[in-house]
Amino acid sequence: MRIGFDAKRAFRNFTGLGNYSRSTISILSEHYPDNQYFLYTTFYKKHPLLTFANRPNINVRGPEGMLKRLPSAWRTYGMKTDINFDKIELFHGLTAELPVGIASKTRTVVTIHDLIFLRYPEYYKPIDRWIYTKKYASACKRADLIIAISEQTKQELVSFFNTDEKKIRLVYQGCDPQFYRICPDTEKKKVKALYKLPDEYVLYVGTIESRKNLLTLVKALHLLPEPLKLVVVGSPTSYFQRIQQYITANHLEKRIVFLHHTVFHHLPAIYQQAQTFCCPSLFEGFGIPLLEALHSKIPVVAANSSSLPEAGGPDSLYVEPLDEQGFAKAILKTIDDKPFRQQMIDKGINYAQQFNEEHIAKNIWKVYQELG
Repeated sequence: MRIGFDAKRAFRNFTGLGNYSRSTISILSEHYPDNQYFLYTTFYKKHPLLTFANRPNINVRGPEGMLKRLPSAWRTYGMKTDINFDKIELFHGLTAELPVGIASKTRTVVTIHDLIFLRYPEYYKPIDRWIYTKKYASACKRADLIIAISEQTKQELVSFFNTDEKKIRLVYQGCDPQFYRICPDTEKKKVKALYKLPDEYVLYVGTIESRKNLLTLVKALHLLPEPLKLVVVGSPTSYFQRIQQYITANHLEKRIVFLHHTVFHHLPAIYQQAQTFCCPSLFEGFGIPLLEALHSKIPVVAANSSSLPEAGGPDSLYVEPLDEQGFAKAILKTIDDKPFRQQMIDKGINYAQQFNEEHIAKNIWKVYQELG
């Protein structure tokens, strides 16, 4: 088959949506190498996370000539022309977008990650909500099949867009395979020294924004024994000011380490030296950091909200999102109760196996096969 992808995020975004895009393209081109894969992007620059683009079955397409100066015009007009010229048999919009004007003989799939902009509109500007709503609704209406990355997202597509459930397929996400390996002690020591990690810490990974509810975890730190610290990996937003104000007012400066800029391949060593991973988020489309933690063989404590129990599995611990006492109690249990901790780790790594690359590639390929 000749399969096309909207690869904008794959080449520009090096977090959530970008990770999903790169992973999908990479695992399909590896496990189903007989196809030709076409990546449509306005930007292409060499990067360690983009080495898969050098494979012989991958073709990168972008604006040429004058259109290089008008990338938005190419996405609107030139991209569909290139898709049709390349005789793409199946086009997959990896991040909730499908170009208008694709030839009718080209079958289409779109992945929807979440509808947070409708569930929590207060976190978005009105113009952004309007654009996202139009874009998502149009893609869902025109797509032959829709991939939802969680049961939560699937139900919201039905609820918010009145999408026919028969055209939605549930295909979970996975995490980067770098989290599958156990780091040697030398690597852990190097990373620990580089980032000045404490000896004992609870780990949070994610953007520091109000929806992700880091403040509850900071409040829980009050109730945890003094040697235990909190390491926060993520980019700050305006919400970070509230966190800093609370930390200063409660003299917690020495108990929290913020890592706003980390190298991606250092993350496994940061995870694997943590006592426990915590995710107090109010809402997530899925929750890849929980999978990263399970693969890293550390216990997971998360909010019992949205799709987080789908990502963390039945043997992680779940707490009401705003219950700092509940988080503190759960964290302590994962540390103090050694047999229970080991049970969480063993069952967690077993649960995470269903999200490995081969399994996900097979499920996506099943969706493609439905369209012939």
